[in-house]
Amino acid sequence: MIKYLGSKRRLVPVLGDLLTDAGAASALDLFTGTTRVARAFKERGAVVTAVDTARYSEIFGRCYLELDGDTVDREELAMVLDRLNSLDGVAGYFTETFSREARFFQTHNAERVDAIRNVIEEEFSGSWMYPVLLTSLILAADRVDSTTGVQMAYVKQWAPRSFKPLEMRTPELIAGSGHAVRGDALELAGSLGSFDFAYLDPPYNQHRYFTNYHIWETLVAWDSPEHYGVACKRLDSRDAETKSVFNRKREMPQALAAVIDAVDAHLIVLSYNDESWIEFGSLVAMMERRGSVRALAFDSKRYVGAQIGIHNPNGDRVGEVSHLRNLEYVLLAGDSGLVDRLVIPLDRYLVRTS
Repeated sequence: MIKYLGSKRRLVPVLGDLLTDAGAASALDLFTGTTRVARAFKERGAVVTAVDTARYSEIFGRCYLELDGDTVDREELAMVLDRLNSLDGVAGYFTETFSREARFFQTHNAERVDAIRNVIEEEFSGSWMYPVLLTSLILAADRVDSTTGVQMAYVKQWAPRSFKPLEMRTPELIAGSGHAVRGDALELAGSLGSFDFAYLDPPYNQHRYFTNYHIWETLVAWDSPEHYGVACKRLDSRDAETKSVFNRKREMPQALAAVIDAVDAHLIVLSYNDESWIEFGSLVAMMERRGSVRALAFDSKRYVGAQIGIHNPNGDRVGEVSHLRNLEYVLLAGDSGLVDRLVIPLDRYLVRTS
């Protein structure tokens, strides 16, 4: 999976166990991002609906969730990937923008991205392979980029991985079915249907995923947008429709409360952390409107950027690390008997709220 701010890699086993222990057959992942959590739910047998505003999230959802891995012709897919891997590079918008104007990728890899992406669009648009090939290309590009994990800046010296050749691989496809929905959580929360289990992982602060991962947006849209700044961000990142209420401090708490109220689910699970805008007590109060609440807290390493210091767009270190760890909260709300039973194996992480 790609490097991603707010990744729930460490919490996935816990969330998966909660889903399994709850006996959930259907699940909603309302801020899915890379679909890491949604994939874990599908692997445990649930029919998952994953929602996000990002184009790349929808592609991941179509690849990992909607596609039944048991029905895929893997030999045909392998042949296509081999052909794409054999293509010579062709300099285009991606190379000019993200290798020459901005140093996110070395030219030999950026040209390969241009060539491969053109063929995917020309030959596979509308086919079952389209989201699989796009997912493979994003993962391949992520393995050879020259960033600390977000695309607001590139590192001053080429990252060692950037010298490696870009390689398309078969994504880990999962048996079963699911749904990928591109849209705003606040607008869609009450109209997605009824679920046994709903997982909410909203943005925690002002940092926008649309700009943090603008290269993946462009790679999926393949629209050669006008851009600005050192990072060559999409010009439409300045437009109101690409901005989320969840990245505005004054409006975010009310929006999250509205989403929690609107979701139709037997059990709601919310993840948050102790560095975010909403205080723990307020989170508990929001969740209490949906039933009995129990809260868990997990000691966690902060995002990799916090571990290497604060850098300017040229990659120069201009600040110091304040701390390297935080608390990741997981709050459960629902029927008291169910919630109490689910937290028994996790008692050592339980936060005493009264």
